[in-house]
Amino acid sequence: MIDREQVLHVARLARLRLDDDAIERMSTELSGILDHIEKIEELDLDGVEPTSHVVALENVLRADEPRPSWPREQILEVAPDAGDGGFRVPSPGG
Repeated sequence: MIDREQVLHVARLARLRLDDDAIERMSTELSGILDHIEKIEELDLDGVEPTSHVVALENVLRADEPRPSWPREQILEVAPDAGDGGFRVPSPGG
């Protein structure tokens, strides 16, 4: 079981401020996670290839093929504030 001091140590590392209820809840939840990891470590996983997903993913991204950009003049025509060949934006803090 993860104790209060261990939870507080992890919270400090993560720069989290936890109240007493959260500390108790995190102690229980982290202990449960470690119990699951111990069960997984008991499995014989020799010959099992590492994966990044539990299901095979195919065609999840479109092909990255170059194509012409829109004409700059056409885009700047509809810009709320254009100048010097680009968009004008407010200065930081101003």
